[in-house]
Amino acid sequence: RQGIGEPSVYHAVVVIFLEFFAWGLLTTPMLTVLHQTFPQHTFLMNGLIHGVKGLLSFLSAPLIGALSDVWGRKSFLLLTVFFTCAPIPLMKISPWWYFAVISMSGVFAVTFSVIFAYVADITQEHERSTAYGLVSATFAASLVTSPAIGAYLSQAYGDTLVVVLASGVALLDIGFILLAVPESLPEEMRPVSWGAPISWEQADPFASLRKVGQDSTVLLICITVFLSYLPEAGQYSSFFLYLRQVIGFSSETVAAFIGVVGILSILAQTVVLGILMRSIGNKNTILLGLGFQILQLAWYGFGSQPWMMWAAGAVAAMSSITFPAISAMVSRNTDPDQQGVVQGMITGIRGLCNGLGPALYGFVFYLFHVELNEMAEVETLGKASKPNMANPTDESSIIPGPPFLFGACSVLLSLLVALFIPEHNLALRSGSHKKHSTGAQAHPHSPPAGGSDGKEPLLEDSSV
Repeated sequence: RQGIGEPSVYHAVVVIFLEFFAWGLLTTPMLTVLHQTFPQHTFLMNGLIHGVKGLLSFLSAPLIGALSDVWGRKSFLLLTVFFTCAPIPLMKISPWWYFAVISMSGVFAVTFSVIFAYVADITQEHERSTAYGLVSATFAASLVTSPAIGAYLSQAYGDTLVVVLASGVALLDIGFILLAVPESLPEEMRPVSWGAPISWEQADPFASLRKVGQDSTVLLICITVFLSYLPEAGQYSSFFLYLRQVIGFSSETVAAFIGVVGILSILAQTVVLGILMRSIGNKNTILLGLGFQILQLAWYGFGSQPWMMWAAGAVAAMSSITFPAISAMVSRNTDPDQQGVVQGMITGIRGLCNGLGPALYGFVFYLFHVELNEMAEVETLGKASKPNMANPTDESSIIPGPPFLFGACSVLLSLLVALFIPEHNLALRSGSHKKHSTGAQAHPHSPPAGGSDGKEPLLEDSSV
């Protein structure tokens, strides 16, 4: 096999870390370029850009996953990383092309699908949860460290250096895949012929969604996931821009906020989650996580002071336990030969939310006229500058973040639905469904739902 050594989880970890580290560096420059390019409807355009990218990822993930089952993982790792990182140099060359290519790159922004299939190829079933946890923690670590580094370099040396550095990290990732990553899929596990046909069911992104209603418990879980993840996906696409423009956070404060919430989320998903699962049970952990998410979104929606954002951020870290708890419930109560089918349904729901959530948030911001017309005012006056809150009769002075309140209502509905999910003796049946329900799940060793694309298992917009 080409590459260095035998295929290992550490190869996957390096690929994920470098890709998202490169994008994390651009957190501060991207907020500036976004507002300069779309000064009138910043939030709306941000939502549309991320919405198009998320929907394209949802549509393409099953096909790319199915093709990687035929042609191997390495070539598709190279393809997804290359096209996902292709927009980075364009930030300084042509902002319009930069945002256009970001939208179109959604077709290939499915690195997590291929990475989790890669890990499934090389691990035994009892090792897999630990391996996925390592990949997820690495993703979180890249998002915790890189925005702060990017903000410091941008402040000290300018955005151009940050873009050049991010481009260099992306090239390093591509080089690592080419030279160091060995193929994980053995020849004997591939179809006999490389020209073997791929059925439409394998490549159909809606195949898993059509199966949702065939089991009442699966339906309840999928509705819970949809209603809770829709606002989360929208929040990830716009929240840092919201902190910068509406609340008045500086670049350095935004980077520090990401770091602190990221570290707290890692602790919540490791230490706290384990304690809660043992003490109050799986279902109650899910309900508690949804309760924290409602509080967090309501606090973001009504909060107008920086300290409120920090307090809500701590609550947000606790709300990150919800999806791992849901994933664990499904995994524990599904027959081994049906894991891929049921997990694929949930992954499909999350992929759909990655497209709909950002567009919904951008549209609600637009409806409520939450905009900032002069970025320079925030840079010079800092927290004192909140032009959209200057008029006390303006609705934004009462509700600074309307989309977050819409999100809180959505999660409240999710909580009510989750109350009806049975905790014990679940019968997550999938009838005669084939195991290749969605792309990366087509492989017999299907990853758990925690590896859905575009979110990252910890901060969710894994696809950047």
